[in-house]
This record gives sequence, structure tokens and C-alpha cells, in this order.
Amino acid sequence: MENLQKLIRYYFNYSVMKDALPFLLKGAVLTIKFSVIAEFFGVIFGLILAIMKISKIKVFKYPSIAYIEFFRGTPLLMQIMFAYYALPYIGINLSGFFAGLLALSLNSAAYIAEIFRAGIESIERGQIEASRSLGMNFFQTMWYIVLPQAFRRVTPPLTNDFIILLKDSSLLSVIAVVELLRAAKEIATWKVNPSTYTAAAFIYLLITLPLSQLVHYLERRYKIID
Repeated sequence: MENLQKLIRYYFNYSVMKDALPFLLKGAVLTIKFSVIAEFFGVIFGLILAIMKISKIKVFKYPSIAYIEFFRGTPLLMQIMFAYYALPYIGINLSGFFAGLLALSLNSAAYIAEIFRAGIESIERGQIEASRSLGMNFFQTMWYIVLPQAFRRVTPPLTNDFIILLKDSSLLSVIAVVELLRAAKEIATWKVNPSTYTAAAFIYLLITLPLSQLVHYLERRYKIID
């Protein structure tokens, strides 16, 4: 019973969580802002990488493969620390905000590239051959025939990728970016009570749950249409 009381006092202290809420919400806003901007650049760069990867031209294909394998095969934490601590040695000084944004965007692009590649390759080959027989070039085929269908098919996994990115943004706390987790850590130190981590976990849950439901809805909707 005594241990249960300690657990509630240290990890579910309502008074501490209530006092910390305004600061945590500011951190949550920054977390969402990071995730939205990084996903935006990730989608643009990821689409370019996907088209390069499915290309038969080796000078496009192999650099794309190397990029994707590198960013998917190395820890995001290492990429964040490299962007913040290593780039200044070659004259590129970025604030914590922009270093974090750069690392998240580049990392996200590698995963989104694979999502787009799978979506593009899922389009029936006959449609591509038919468009080419009508005189469309590669870019017209992609723009008018392939990408509109591929975008619809990759929307659920893209939404899922955004949820992962949103949670991964907590790693930015190591370069002193005051996103949600960093805000919880600073208040926990100040209050000498880790209940703020519990509050932060609930806020993450409140953000990600509707997105998870959106993924399920999109999966059902597109499955019915297909």
C-alpha cells in the first residue's frame, strides 16, 4: 500500500501535472510543428528519391539506393547529433531547431521514398504501357497516370509514418530543443517529481490516437474502393 502511494505521489501527482500543463502544451505545439514541417520536406524529397530509385538510369538509381540505405540503416539519434555537433566543423552552424529539422526531414525522406516506391510499383504495368503507346513520355505517364493512383494508395502508410515521426521528434531533446519530452524533463528537474513525464505521455497519446484512427479509416476506405 505504501509503495502504491509513492507511485501515485511520484508519477501521477495531479498537482504537479496541472502546474506543468501550460509549459507542456507549448512543447507539444513545437513537437507538432517539427513533425509537420519535416513530413512536408520528407514527402517532397522522398518522392524524388523514389522516382530516382525506379529509374533505369544508374546515375540516378544507385545514389538513391545509397541514400535510403544509409538513413534507414543508421540511428536517427546519431543523425541528429551529427547535424548539430559535426556540421559546424565544415562551416555549417545550425541552431538546435534547424539541425533537428534537417535531421528529421532527411531521415523521413528515406522511409517515405520506400513508401512511394511501393505505391508506384503497385500500379498495373498495363496502364503504363498503354499511356506510353498513346505517346506520353515518362514524366507525363508519372504525372497523369501513375502518381494520382499511387498517392491514394500511399496515404495510409504516409499517415502512419507521420505518427512515427511525431514520436521520434522526442529525440531532439538531446540537442536542447524544448519540445514536449524536453519540457517534461526540465519541469521534472525543477519540481523534483517525474509526474510531468506521465503528463507528456498522455499528451502524446491524445495526439497520436486520432491519427491512428485516421489510418484505419483510410485503409478501410481505399480497400473498399479498390
